[in-house]
Amino acid sequence: MPRLSGARQQARTMFIQTETTPNEASLKFIPGVDVTNGATHEFLDLRSALPSPLATRLLTIDGVVGVFFGPDFVTCSKDDSYAWSILKPEVFAVLMEHFSSGAPLFKDGQAADGPEDTRILDTDSEIVGMIKELLETRVRPAIMEDGGDIEYKGFNEETGIVQLKLKGSCRGCSSSSVTLKNGIERMLMHYVPEVQSVEQFIDEEERIALEEFDKLEARLGKKKDDSHEGKQK
Repeated sequence: MPRLSGARQQARTMFIQTETTPNEASLKFIPGVDVTNGATHEFLDLRSALPSPLATRLLTIDGVVGVFFGPDFVTCSKDDSYAWSILKPEVFAVLMEHFSSGAPLFKDGQAADGPEDTRILDTDSEIVGMIKELLETRVRPAIMEDGGDIEYKGFNEETGIVQLKLKGSCRGCSSSSVTLKNGIERMLMHYVPEVQSVEQFIDEEERIALEEFDKLEARLGKKKDDSHEGKQK
């Protein structure tokens, strides 16, 4: 059972709860009101957050590096060098002000209704339709309980590989590969024999960011080794 906590503000009747997620760097905030109309939205930088004043304000908090809107929750992800004990009061204040004011989530009004990635199209094969239905009815609700979401990115009928993008608290979580392989992959293979594997989809921007992070880690590791050798001499 996730640990729940809450925060009140004087002259406010709103009560915001928090739930921990499998990702220690992500925290799920539950304002007790609808956030979206069933759709999900993720913001990883200020540029992508421009359409949403709330996402913009949250990302301007030092230490907050990601914001995810779910149907009835907001997941915030932090930099590892910051503690939630410092960030939570600031996040609470921004969320309290926004949801108490009744301001729209986006500048252009209401967000789109429901997820589009798992909507079954006339052009989808029977296999793809089954995959989408399972993702929408069995996988997505469970993932959202943990403050994240999945996005269907495609199925290769020749290789049997399903590609999914992890979002919210699932992004960068140490247990994400376990979720994909032991959870989603096993279930899809059970119900859809044509599925051979489930892989995480990484878009071009994420790939570049990961490569730069790996290069930085390699440089820091080399400096540490050089420093250690210098001390030994």
